[in-house]
Amino acid sequence: MNSYITGAMIKRLREAKKMTQEQLADKMNVTAKAISKWETGRGYPDISLIERLSENLGVSVIELFAGENVSNTNRSFNMLREKFYVCPLCGNVIQSAGEAVISCCGIVLPSLEAEQADSSHWLTVNQVEDDYWVTVSHEMNKEHYISFIAAIRDNGCELVKLYPEGNAEARFKISRTKYLVCYCNRHGLFRSRISEIISSENR
Repeated sequence: MNSYITGAMIKRLREAKKMTQEQLADKMNVTAKAISKWETGRGYPDISLIERLSENLGVSVIELFAGENVSNTNRSFNMLREKFYVCPLCGNVIQSAGEAVISCCGIVLPSLEAEQADSSHWLTVNQVEDDYWVTVSHEMNKEHYISFIAAIRDNGCELVKLYPEGNAEARFKISRTKYLVCYCNRHGLFRSRISEIISSENR
């Protein structure tokens, strides 16, 4: 059962709801024996039952597939925990303030691991009034391009989506911006501290 949903989680969630196997079976229109098989890994719930199962257990379908609850622990914002996800099928970009279970086009997306920007993905910053004008000297064709640039602040994140044949540039408010990141569709995510970028440009 671990191939797409865990029996241990079904059992844990059922017991948390104070339901017997028989009660869950009644809600699912299956037998108690079927529930027992799911929980012990000797059988699999049909894919057509997953949405109803998640509703009866009080979790999302994504949580069932991930095998763990996604809980809100109400942590304060941490810039270094900021995560980005890119769907390889449709190109959708999703950003979160920490680890999350993110799904798009039917697949669970891994978070991108940021690397220190290299010479091919170096961000240039110019101050224009109260904004940073950020550019990346990078080709922007359909095969190789910068997909987005984001400003990470100590109180959140702002992301600008980019497209092939356009310019690799974005404008962000200076206030509280601490890091900049850019995503190359071939080489991944790159992050730079704003103070290091400005310092290198002033040398």
